[in-house]
Amino acid sequence: MTTSTNLPMDCQAADRPFEMLNGEQRDFPLVARPFALLSERYGLSIEEVMSCYCDWLDKGVMSRVGGVFHQAAGGASLLAAMAVPPHDLDRVADIVSQSPGVNHNYEREHVYNLWFVMTGQDAATVEAEMQALDAQTGYQALRLPMVRPYRIDLAFDLKEKAASHKPSNLSLQQVPAIAPADRALAALVEGGIAIVERPYDLWAKQLGWTSDQVCQKIQEWLATGVLRRFGNVVRHHELGFGCNAMTVFDVPQARVDEVGLALAQVPQVTLAYQRARAPGWNYNVYCMVHGTNREDVQAVIDQILHTLRLDDLPHAVLFSLRRFKQTGARRYRDAAHI
Repeated sequence: MTTSTNLPMDCQAADRPFEMLNGEQRDFPLVARPFALLSERYGLSIEEVMSCYCDWLDKGVMSRVGGVFHQAAGGASLLAAMAVPPHDLDRVADIVSQSPGVNHNYEREHVYNLWFVMTGQDAATVEAEMQALDAQTGYQALRLPMVRPYRIDLAFDLKEKAASHKPSNLSLQQVPAIAPADRALAALVEGGIAIVERPYDLWAKQLGWTSDQVCQKIQEWLATGVLRRFGNVVRHHELGFGCNAMTVFDVPQARVDEVGLALAQVPQVTLAYQRARAPGWNYNVYCMVHGTNREDVQAVIDQILHTLRLDDLPHAVLFSLRRFKQTGARRYRDAAHI
């Protein structure tokens, strides 16, 4: 048996390992022996299933089997951007990537060419880390905090040439914050399960819980929106989605929700949200499109601008050029037991 790490369009429906990689991006089994359940679901032995997962992790096709939390559930994060002269970019990017709070760090096509996400246990921690980076790099970063999410979902169909979702009725609901007593589990969920037959038993032992309590709490988080999803967190670049572009708009305040919700309904949009403006940066609504090549991504963006009649809004398209760092967010890494 071989596992699939080819481009999405090269993968056939009969490729059961790829079906499993693709299909378990959300709602991974919350049962005592999840890999045994997957072996039944995909017609593979449990040894084959676990071998696939180990192989995907080893090759970097997948970063973890774990959870993606709603940004309002706890901790803090911040999108930041620096305008770095090209000759100094590698040095600055290396400093930024070494910060333990940074989980994404990309070069993009713009005067503001270095974009990264800083995470931490609270806003004060994030700001302290940002001030340290400003001092270490010699450049002042834009701070672009999230104001309102409209769509955040990178669990898209890997068989397509461009990311595609079914349109959803996305609400602007509030989610509860994670209780202090549950933060240690949140840290484990961020880090991902071990590839063993009974992975939740390991978490239960660390926490002094039962495995049923672990699974029930994760189910509760999913039901209330605290967790956006729990499953395979894949690395899209390694699976052929080597191109992405962030389109930013300067939207009048009265139209922000209208535009944000409209963008969220476009199947090819993976991320859509409002962010705060910053001095010298007037854009406040963002959307992301991921694809296998630049032409397809640009075609989707052009269609979005035309169909939603956004051509008249000031906007910019920032294609990513280099990926310096990409890891899972660890907003709860300070929690006990971790």
